[in-house]
Amino acid sequence: MPAIMITNHKSKKKLKYAHLHGVPKSEETIARVMKQIRVRRNLLYSLFLVPITLLWGTIVASLEQTPITGRWRMIVLSPEEEEEIAEQLAGPGWYSAVGQILASDGPPKIISYTDWRYAWVSSTLRRLEATIPVLTNEPSSHKCWFDEDQDHPPMPPPASYPLRPRPRASEYLRRLCDNICEGDWFKAPVPKMPHQIAGPPYSLLLVDKPESSNAFSYGFGPNGAGGIVVYSGFLDEVLARAPMNKGHLVEAPKSWFTSLFSVLFSSPSPRHPTPTPEQTTELAILLAHELSHLVLSHHLESLSSTTIILPGVISIITDVVRVFLFPFTMLFGPFVNDAVAQLGKVGSGELVKVGELCTSVNQEIEADIVSARLLAHAGFDARDAVKFWENRSLETNTVECAKNTRTEPSPDERLVMGLWSQTHPVNEMRVDALKHELARWEDERQRQVAVSRSTKEQREA
Repeated sequence: MPAIMITNHKSKKKLKYAHLHGVPKSEETIARVMKQIRVRRNLLYSLFLVPITLLWGTIVASLEQTPITGRWRMIVLSPEEEEEIAEQLAGPGWYSAVGQILASDGPPKIISYTDWRYAWVSSTLRRLEATIPVLTNEPSSHKCWFDEDQDHPPMPPPASYPLRPRPRASEYLRRLCDNICEGDWFKAPVPKMPHQIAGPPYSLLLVDKPESSNAFSYGFGPNGAGGIVVYSGFLDEVLARAPMNKGHLVEAPKSWFTSLFSVLFSSPSPRHPTPTPEQTTELAILLAHELSHLVLSHHLESLSSTTIILPGVISIITDVVRVFLFPFTMLFGPFVNDAVAQLGKVGSGELVKVGELCTSVNQEIEADIVSARLLAHAGFDARDAVKFWENRSLETNTVECAKNTRTEPSPDERLVMGLWSQTHPVNEMRVDALKHELARWEDERQRQVAVSRSTKEQREA
């Protein structure tokens, strides 16, 4: 491209010099030179447009709408690549991958599945999992979601984008190319995309780490390829709000062998607290949030954006800049060109951090909104989630994916907040979005109740 631009510049300069100084040039020569300039200019435009067209084609082919919320996002992974990821994480693969993540902070201490806390968390998670099929067809599953009883916990209106296998533009393009190769552009309708729904059962791991009061989700796919890790610090925090007493203590279940020889061994039976409904609700809110990340395939989105899309786009931009600067940098030797390349790598790293934070904020807000829907379908009061996240934002040892509101925002957070024209911390944005979603439920309920009453009155008339 620089060679074409320099050649065209020289040709135009020669024609201008001949015109100003009266150098004789035939009309045929001038026409030939102008034609060459136009050809080289069109070639230059093509060199610009081809990569830009390919880039935008890739973007359009990777676009899809997130289930439930309808947010547009890009996932450049093919169904085959997604299946490969799911197969690697299925079964024991998830525990192995999570174990490597946890080992970065030292050998993790895993809470046994025989522990009563594991049974409590597992039963709450399975209760939430049972509501996932409802998200695929809410109108049929909850026809009376607009119950007129104000004291009844609110129910969500049917989602405009139900949880279904995710079709993407790339699948339509693939089918069209197959039809073209077969000689018929529109031989058959485009089938539904074979992207699978990463449904239950999900894996579960409890880590004994009292100083950590949080949880995280990881993975994608069925057969336990996705799951949730819960730290004991969160369970201790929830249970501490209702101190143990005789009314809340129960004996741990004993086997028949222990019962048979209990007379010989008179040691007291271990006792554990029985979580209250309020404590189970707090646990369910955190689990529903992490479960929403898995249901919405947020980990695929993060993998796609932070490791493929952003680095690829930044690499293209850096290469284009280096091409334009090459005629100047080559005069100073290869070290200057290498310095420019290194500068591009440093800048790309900072942009990737900002991109990760933008993606994280979007996903956290989206997970809060969808978790409220899961809670409502599981029989919990979704309004309790607002108070829960407000309290969490005030605590110093609880961090999901957003910074604590007591600390100053990082430079990357300030940049993201500036891009969004926001001056509030991320946690406040999440709570506000959740409140707005619950208010939308109420507005939809009142609208549906009015329609139902009007229809009933018309029938009676």
